[in-house]
Amino acid sequence: MENPALAQLKIEQPPATLREIVQEKMREAIISGVFSPGERLVERPLCDQLGVSRTVIRETIRYLEAEGLVEILPNRGPIVAPLSWEDARQIYEIRRMLETAAAMACAQSGSASLHAELQAALEALKQAFAQNASEALPGALFKASTGFYQVMFEAAGHHIAWEVVNRLNGRISRLRAMTLSASDRTQPGLFHMQAICDAIVAGDAAAAQRAVETHLADASAVAERLLSGEEKE
Repeated sequence: MENPALAQLKIEQPPATLREIVQEKMREAIISGVFSPGERLVERPLCDQLGVSRTVIRETIRYLEAEGLVEILPNRGPIVAPLSWEDARQIYEIRRMLETAAAMACAQSGSASLHAELQAALEALKQAFAQNASEALPGALFKASTGFYQVMFEAAGHHIAWEVVNRLNGRISRLRAMTLSASDRTQPGLFHMQAICDAIVAGDAAAAQRAVETHLADASAVAERLLSGEEKE
């Protein structure tokens, strides 16, 4: 029989390691544009800025390279990976296929607990949007967006698809940072997320599919305009 006193010692959420903290800081700096595309990531200044060893910086750079946020160039070293429209177009197409399937499956499940969880995730996203507008906290916004999609994918039972999305999440967040600040979107991102949630809660799979497709078409149109313009300069 388990000792109740020992049960209290269980760590529900392990503390982040130093490497994980540095990864998060570096990821957010790249996503938010503190480090520009193509900028060199030099070890010594990064060690000084973050107060960590070269070993931690090197591990972090390798990790971010696997996420597609960093590129290692021969004779030059690590740089912030450029993001082209062709790369972005493929990411949006992958998202369209995976997210429409997950949203439709959620809408068909009809689970009351899912509806409550999804609405709670949407409420957290709304709060993050409000914080981002007033305090410029992009990290909280990206985490809340990821949380909403995680609920949707896991409720749909699309675990492998969620693994694929997670591998792209760094680049997805870079695109999200770019499109969120654009003033020429057809509708704000939060409007689209609300439409996706409403369609799932209503059990309308076709409406959920349309909501996801409209959301991604709007965001990708902005990304195409911005990235294509950069490539022509």
